[in-house]
Amino acid sequence: MTDYSKNYIEFQKMSLKTKSTDINLQDTSIAFEHISNRNLKKTYYIFALMNLNWLVKIGTFFIKLSLKLGLPIKKIIKNTIFSQFCGGENIVECRKTIDSLAEFNVGTILDYSVEGEDNESDFERTKDEIIRTIEIASKNRDKIPFSVFKVSGIGSVDLLEKQQLGEEPLEEEEKKAFEAIKRRVSEISAKAAELEVRLFFDAEESWIQDTIDSLCYEMMEKFNTAGLVIIYNTYQLYRYDVLDNFKNSVETAQHKGYKVGAKLVRGAYIERERLRASENEYKDPINRTKEETDEHYDAAVDFSLNHLDTVAICLGTHNDESCLKCVKLMDELDINPKDSRIYFAQLLGMSDNISFNLAKSGFNVAKYVPYGPVESVMPYLFRRAAENTSIAGQSSREFLLIKEELRRRYKK
Repeated sequence: MTDYSKNYIEFQKMSLKTKSTDINLQDTSIAFEHISNRNLKKTYYIFALMNLNWLVKIGTFFIKLSLKLGLPIKKIIKNTIFSQFCGGENIVECRKTIDSLAEFNVGTILDYSVEGEDNESDFERTKDEIIRTIEIASKNRDKIPFSVFKVSGIGSVDLLEKQQLGEEPLEEEEKKAFEAIKRRVSEISAKAAELEVRLFFDAEESWIQDTIDSLCYEMMEKFNTAGLVIIYNTYQLYRYDVLDNFKNSVETAQHKGYKVGAKLVRGAYIERERLRASENEYKDPINRTKEETDEHYDAAVDFSLNHLDTVAICLGTHNDESCLKCVKLMDELDINPKDSRIYFAQLLGMSDNISFNLAKSGFNVAKYVPYGPVESVMPYLFRRAAENTSIAGQSSREFLLIKEELRRRYKK
């Protein structure tokens, strides 16, 4: 057992009371302390443009067209929306972001966000890159607390879906391809376990999630047995069945003698899920209302904090209220803010009011830092732009917070 493992286990035994329930997540002076006046103005203009729904739609169309035609717009993209939401085109370029976040006690989760691979050689290259993020994390533990990957990045989505349906046997070539997926998952997980780097399996659409869950739980059972929680599954609480699935997974782990790593999120595929359910005439897997999702999410956090002997969690959320509820419950249960079984995580370029205020108050916080070639991460960037468009004429929370901070700075 390494010193890292021993320290982790010893820390779990600590129970130091903290009074942190008066955290103000709207304190923009802390939220944007890491951003210079010049860059804050740049961020303001980026979000101002993204709050124009019609402009985002037109801009997305022309960016896709320009990239397809090979027009020289990469530099413009890299200096604007790419720099807002991504760390760089490779790990080396991410170093500046990693160091900048670390100055404010915010960790980095390197997220290789290339999408659209569809052949075995691409899947192998992605696997190798994920392993590189694990190796980098192992050498920078104080700055990079987790690694992450998507199973769909190392294998065919169609194959993952066919495996889940189980309606017809896989053909010989498909069997080989699925075995290759399992091998890549195993190699990635084994490297994380060898180097003691915590690893997120990202959540995906419901029609492939059961397959992903199965692969993840197999790795949990294998590697989450020595005290240090290595493998984390991601639970999308906007699905009506996931809270029960999560609790059942903890019960199974208790019975079999391993621990559960749980990244708790609300969910990212609501439009696709509901459209597919409608088109294929099956029950919509998403909760009927946002309130139900909020209740499920907070219940999952509550359950986790009361089962820390078996569960380590990361709250992957941009919801202020859920974060504050977690902080309050930690205080009530005498859980140290620095307990390494509890993390908060947000995306780079978003919800800095949560990330930096929690970090300032002594909690474990990390930012997802996507990276990859500009052309390859555009699907990710299009989703971020779509998320930040105005709703019913109202500006996004991000935009309002940035405006408030600019107003505060220039009143001095």
